[in-house]
Amino acid sequence: MDYKEIKKLMDDMGESKIDSLEIEFPEGIKIKMKKNTEKEVLITQPKNIIEASAPMTVPVVKENQETSLVKSEESKENQEGNFKVVKSPMVGTFYASSSPEKAPFVKIGDKVHKGQVLCIVEAMKLMNEIESEFDGEIVEICVKNEDVVEYGTPLFKIK
Repeated sequence: MDYKEIKKLMDDMGESKIDSLEIEFPEGIKIKMKKNTEKEVLITQPKNIIEASAPMTVPVVKENQETSLVKSEESKENQEGNFKVVKSPMVGTFYASSSPEKAPFVKIGDKVHKGQVLCIVEAMKLMNEIESEFDGEIVEICVKNEDVVEYGTPLFKIK
């Protein structure tokens, strides 16, 4: 298998609803992939091991289930002074609204509640709604619409 074939498998897995995949070819090549915060691919050949990891997040969003992509373990770390900080849970593109013609989900001064959608982060062509983990008031929007954000990038400050 060459790099393009491996990359295609990784992309296909990221777009699918399966959580793990294991393939063994007759030549002795084994491929194991499992979704979590980072996608990891382990390819073993007789007497050779090749490891590749992609620096991207693979979000798993199930239909008809409310999912907060902001991790609760980070809530202790998300406090900055008197503000609570909502950080990006993944690498992607920040969108303040669901489409260019629509109003932003929130603006400075808006009161928000836990579970309220604040923005969308697009990752691997998947639109991921980022929900507030806190009740409070938006005091700062830290990124601009269509900015590329990294994992852990502050998106909003809430007091």
